[in-house]
Amino acid sequence: MERRLTPWERILLARHPNRPTFSDFLDALFDNFIELHGDRLYGDDSAIIAGLGTFNDESVVIIGQEKGKSVQEKMKRNFGMPHPEGYRKALRIMKMAEKFSLPVISFIDTAGAYPGIGAEERGQAWAIAQNLKEMSILKTPIIVVVLSEGGSGGALGIGVGDYIMILENAYYSVISPEGCASILFRDSSKAPEAAEALKITAEDLYKLGLVDEIISEPNGGAHQDFEGTINNLRSALKRVLKRLKEKDVKILLEERWLKLRNYGRFQEEEKEK
Repeated sequence: MERRLTPWERILLARHPNRPTFSDFLDALFDNFIELHGDRLYGDDSAIIAGLGTFNDESVVIIGQEKGKSVQEKMKRNFGMPHPEGYRKALRIMKMAEKFSLPVISFIDTAGAYPGIGAEERGQAWAIAQNLKEMSILKTPIIVVVLSEGGSGGALGIGVGDYIMILENAYYSVISPEGCASILFRDSSKAPEAAEALKITAEDLYKLGLVDEIISEPNGGAHQDFEGTINNLRSALKRVLKRLKEKDVKILLEERWLKLRNYGRFQEEEKEK
């Protein structure tokens, strides 16, 4: 019988150097991809790849955060940490999807939005907030897939959707376990303990109602059997995309709004007297 992985072990798998990045999923899932560049305000951000393609012979808009693989590519992609122009580029292309009634499939894989001075000067927080607002009312279906790391607002900036999927060994959190341990315990080496407390694994998030579906990975992680992982994800995307496209836009938006409003709700039990 396979031993159950701890939250920290799953995080290590999510960060495994051989784990597939967004570009791998892009090549395996989509055909006829055409990348679009620039935010029409400042420049292009290589940490976010966005454009048009086909999935199951249907036209879709694809957006994803790319970390890169080699040292040179990681630097080019800024290790998958987007600048504000990346979020503005993503929004520009999502608005195009809305105009032409194309579904949006968004892939999350970032440790967080880039926190540098230049990014803050160019409106990092505003860009993310604007995306949250606009994605909540975008008049076209949105599917979100968390591939590996889902870091705070950097993930949320392309993470509002009608249906949220997460790979089995991915995680989604307001802060990294190391950051949480540094703040709460004054000791970053207690990250495994923080990972347990944060409830950030796919299983925890599903139980909390923050994600809608967990995509199974092979034993040892997606890098051990990428084809198997792709087949699982492809099947889920086909099923969900078909269902969302059949919905009237008004109903789609009403359900998305209710979904967002229900996040974080809880009920206190009355203590026995």
